[in-house]
Amino acid sequence: MRIDIITIFPQMVEAGLAEGVVGRARTRGVLDIVVHDLRAFTTDRHHVVDDVPFGGGPGMVMKPEPLFAAVEALTERRGAPDAVVMTSPAGKPFLQRDACRLACLGHVVWLCGRYEGIDERVHAALATEEVSIGDYVLSGGELPALVMVDAVARLVPGVVGDEDSIVADSFSRGLLDFPHYTRPAVFRGMRVPDVLLSGHHGQIGRWRRLEALRRTAERRPELLATARLDEDERQMLRELGGSSARKDSEGSE
Repeated sequence: MRIDIITIFPQMVEAGLAEGVVGRARTRGVLDIVVHDLRAFTTDRHHVVDDVPFGGGPGMVMKPEPLFAAVEALTERRGAPDAVVMTSPAGKPFLQRDACRLACLGHVVWLCGRYEGIDERVHAALATEEVSIGDYVLSGGELPALVMVDAVARLVPGVVGDEDSIVADSFSRGLLDFPHYTRPAVFRGMRVPDVLLSGHHGQIGRWRRLEALRRTAERRPELLATARLDEDERQMLRELGGSSARKDSEGSE
């Protein structure tokens, strides 16, 4: 998979890509990720990438010319991208299904916003999607781009060593992940659930499914409306609902 990231802070992005599974995948050639300095695509001697907003107001706006020039140059060098993703707090929320969709593409370009934002003509005629990682404002799009690239990259075959772990990830089926434990079995009086020490894989599997449902119901109940559940899990959810109702009733007495 080819990934291009366009930013005014290439060293910041390179540092985030150097470690972990993404860094190792780049070294092995599984991922072809190139970081580009936006200022290299300017035409003035000061390499200006921003200007004052029309209509007045505070801050600066990223100019369209360097961004268009950058994507056009990359298209010539590395082929036309399948998607051009613009980071923006005004974008649609980035979800696991977006990561899965982008991971199936051959070539994706990320545009990292800065200042007060990017000239709207980039969104209208260059970017194929505008995406946010949350309802808050950061100083730039470099961290959101790194978050999205990491989420996408780990779904590319060969990036993560144990691909079974991806299947069990949070949000892979619309549920949060189940709780995890490791040695020691007892730590400061806190004991690992007995079922995980039983060696009974069937019971362990059912416990994990039940706890994933319980955690999702408690922390992110809205996810259950679209989660992909089988009949056994739907029955577990009904039992959890009854258990919760009984606890609420007991607490009100």
